[in-house]
Amino acid sequence: QVHLVESGGRLVQAGDSLRLSCTASGSTFSQYAMGWFRQTPGEDRLFVAAISARNTRTYYADSIEGRFTISRDNAKNTVYLQMNSLKPEDTAVYYCAARLDGLSWERTFYDYWGQGTQVTVSS
Repeated sequence: QVHLVESGGRLVQAGDSLRLSCTASGSTFSQYAMGWFRQTPGEDRLFVAAISARNTRTYYADSIEGRFTISRDNAKNTVYLQMNSLKPEDTAVYYCAARLDGLSWERTFYDYWGQGTQVTVSS
């Protein structure tokens, strides 16, 4: 069992940078691949980025266009999402998720989810 808590979301302006954090508790964090997803009202939860358990591989959605970077610190049980050059269309609730197997972009493959953190980008 893994408990995930996201933080760092807030209101920013277009072009700004923001770093989200997701801290895990309850199990061995280094065994889990981690992902970030985002969701807007009435839409599906969409893949943003993922990182392998041992920090050896990352994968990004095409829509990110190289602006975001996922990283993790297994000593701190935390995964990060550094978001640069933010756009209004990045506005969403951002969720982190964990799974025991390899990294994946498929939402349904993740076993544990945080409660989400709101990111709002004004134009």
